[in-house]
Amino acid sequence: MLLTCSAPSFMSKPTFPHRTLSAGNVLGTFHTQKKQIVHCFSIHRLKDQSAKTSYLSYCDENLRRRLLLFVSVTTALFPALSSSGKTKSKNPYDEKRLLEQNKRVQKENNAPEDFPAFIREGFQVNVVTPENYIKSDSGLIYRDFEVGKGDCPKDGQQVTFHYVGYNESGRRIDSTYLQGSPAKIRLGNNALVPGFEQGIREMRPGGKRRIIIPPELGPPVGPSTFFSSKQFEVFDVELLSVQDCQRRTIGFYSDVVCN
Repeated sequence: MLLTCSAPSFMSKPTFPHRTLSAGNVLGTFHTQKKQIVHCFSIHRLKDQSAKTSYLSYCDENLRRRLLLFVSVTTALFPALSSSGKTKSKNPYDEKRLLEQNKRVQKENNAPEDFPAFIREGFQVNVVTPENYIKSDSGLIYRDFEVGKGDCPKDGQQVTFHYVGYNESGRRIDSTYLQGSPAKIRLGNNALVPGFEQGIREMRPGGKRRIIIPPELGPPVGPSTFFSSKQFEVFDVELLSVQDCQRRTIGFYSDVVCN
């Protein structure tokens, strides 16, 4: 709780919740004695010059003491707020606690072995992976379990693949294995999540890869989409085949055939 005291009428009153301390009486007393201090300079009634000099010395000393008192009290009650702009330093203990919490939740969700860990604090997320993961310049993180053979897919080609999708807690959110059939997508049509398409473009047929997609390369979010928040997504991908595609036109009918 922030504690303040009642300030004089010529000072702005605090807008935050406050309660009055006994020090407020000191400031109130000083305020009520302003007239007495000012009256010190009304010395035209004193006829004796020595009396005037003595009286002025008394007033100067009295004014100095009261000003010092006022500065001391206000400094104590209203300290400088420059420290409010300091950046909060990270606590290693908090990071360790968040990491352990994420690991515990992933274990409860039966996350696969060697699954990446996520230390999330608000919108800031640190991804913790073993050294065998690679981070690209775009922010995509991946690991190859099997490299595969052949050429990488290109725009216009159709890729056939299996995948399993996970969220940061290691919970499975989608799987073509459970659906019973692989996915087939032509590249270059913006049909895939940007990070997913980037990751699969660098794979070879027969390859298996884990892709960690950051939010900036992830899917759109909202009520009309599958994803409800900006999170990292993890996909285990198995690229089955890459096929060339050609457009076929028969009369007024046109389609694309992939061999």
